[in-house]
Amino acid sequence: MFSFWPFDKGVSIESSGFLAGYEDAHSHILPGVDDGVSDAEESLSILALYESMGVRRVWLTPHIMEDVPNSPSDLRARFDAFCKLYEGGIELHLSSENMLDSLFEERLAANDILPYGEDGDSLLVETSYFTPPYGFYSMLEEIKHRGYYPVLAHPERYIYMDKDVYRKLKSMGVQFQLNLPSLAGYYGPEVRRKARWLVNNGLCDMYGCDVHSLSSLKHIVSSRIPRRTVEALMMNR
Repeated sequence: MFSFWPFDKGVSIESSGFLAGYEDAHSHILPGVDDGVSDAEESLSILALYESMGVRRVWLTPHIMEDVPNSPSDLRARFDAFCKLYEGGIELHLSSENMLDSLFEERLAANDILPYGEDGDSLLVETSYFTPPYGFYSMLEEIKHRGYYPVLAHPERYIYMDKDVYRKLKSMGVQFQLNLPSLAGYYGPEVRRKARWLVNNGLCDMYGCDVHSLSSLKHIVSSRIPRRTVEALMMNR
């Protein structure tokens, strides 16, 4: 365990040891499909950096939303083609980050979706950062009715969410996927505060870097987080 000091400057995410054996639950490194990495060469460089830090598994979770209307069948084909290029040792898995909008409701009703998680029984979802979608809780219940566990991507980043909302979502069986860079202030001090509260209270079920580029990953892993937060991360792995 780490020792506590009055003026703890923390440790970088890379040097914390958390990434050794780590599963990155959220990334945008499937090339050329959304606002993430645009070419395979950069994606392979990201995976090489992951491998050097001991990461064992990465989920590729491109957006599916009205503004980025990817189809599961096309994403599967692109994923298969990319896997043929990758010769490293990291386990690669495909899912998607689904905006809770009308397109998602249509795909869910048709079971035209990309399941998430080791057992394929979950769906990674997100909302607008500013306001919840109409019928937010009903949509989450519908996901459960269809036989999936809803996993909320980066809950710390939603402006409209507070502790009461987090507790209600957890009582509904919603799992939380926290972004590691949030802990280092990557998205600002308020997101950092909420992220550390979620981690320190043991409310997070999985973690992701939400990588969109090689440069962003380098910045993320060099960012510093408090030792107390590192301890909480290690306990919740």
